Amino acid sequence: MRAKRGFTLIELLVVIAIIAVLVGLLLPAVQKVREAAARVSCSNNLKQIGLALQAHHDARGAFPAGYVSGTDAALNDTGPGWGWAALLLPHIEQDNLFRQLNTALPIEHATNAAGRAQLVKPYLCPADGPAAAVSAGPRSATGQLLSVTCTAAPANYTGVYGTGEPGVDGNGTFFRNSAIRIADITDGTSNTLVAGERSFRFSEALWAGAVTNAQLGATPNSPLPNVPENASNYVLGHTGEMFDGPTRPRELNHFSSAHTGGVTFVFADGHVRLLTASADYATLRALSTRAGGEPLSGDH
Repeated sequence: MRAKRGFTLIELLVVIAIIAVLVGLLLPAVQKVREAAARVSCSNNLKQIGLALQAHHDARGAFPAGYVSGTDAALNDTGPGWGWAALLLPHIEQDNLFRQLNTALPIEHATNAAGRAQLVKPYLCPADGPAAAVSAGPRSATGQLLSVTCTAAPANYTGVYGTGEPGVDGNGTFFRNSAIRIADITDGTSNTLVAGERSFRFSEALWAGAVTNAQLGATPNSPLPNVPENASNYVLGHTGEMFDGPTRPRELNHFSSAHTGGVTFVFADGHVRLLTASADYATLRALSTRAGGEPLSGDH
């Protein structure tokens, strides 16, 4: 009777090497499939936001405010601070959550603690994976959190303020106490951005709005300078004064993406489009304004 022959050490090592090569070939393909699925899901989120904006406009005659706030004698925000994404909740099948919020009270009020902490799936990019909660509060000049005013759920999309620093009277679609109508968008709704991505690889965002007296900061390990921005930047972004392409922001309140190749935006007419890393800067700024009358050119 012949003895059974097993694998030699060399044969076993060859088999392991072949398996390793196959795994190495398969992993990039799997990653590409996952990235493609995440990009589609992200685009669908922005499409849902676009439809919700249209529904809000139909119901109220205008898009929601970028954020709602009173002011003091120096025109500083005094709250309550609720942002456009919070005001859209009834139009993205989140009416139950909206009913939990007392929008007459500030975001940071204890009454709103449970509501502001809830994750809202349409406001989260599946490729990004932000923290379960954001600690909002005042910051030092170097961006260090000095105290926690409140914690709130993150978001991956911010409204388009325009070309200036977010806050009051922007030339885009969203700013403090804004109520922009489609008739006000004289550049054309198909040529006007209303919301886009912000990646937690760079900085924070909240769906709830502008937490009173808080300041936007960089996320851990962000490559951006941690220069704090005012609270309106939790829900608003701008196209900036400096530019290295949509995928390479230079300020905390710029648009950014966890995807490769560009940043996805929704336009005022509801269509969604990826603006590539090679997008023309003048065109990007033109798309950010609602009534600038700028000519459009380049890759957009």
